[in-house]
Amino acid sequence: MCVVVDGRRVSSEADLHQLLTGLLDFGPYYDNNLAALRDRLSTDVERPVELVRTHWKESRANLGADLFDKIRRLLDEVQAQDAAWGLRDRFTFELHTAHTSPA
Repeated sequence: MCVVVDGRRVSSEADLHQLLTGLLDFGPYYDNNLAALRDRLSTDVERPVELVRTHWKESRANLGADLFDKIRRLLDEVQAQDAAWGLRDRFTFELHTAHTSPA
């Protein structure tokens, strides 16, 4: 599954959680924080899933560099975990400056 997050719609951490909850069906018990996001992406999201963040520069400007980088590290860690576990179907993510179709 390919999930596209339009960075122009992410002006706060709450925006990110709301978008991902809808796109990945996190259910009613999702806590809307980065620890819960890590848990869901690490164990609960059916693989394979490719997360594509478009317009990431706008999102970074809106979120601030610290929060944006914290979210990116979280996504890197989930991606690295799947690779380390040798999963055939993995979580991956990409950053795109503008909306482009993933290859």
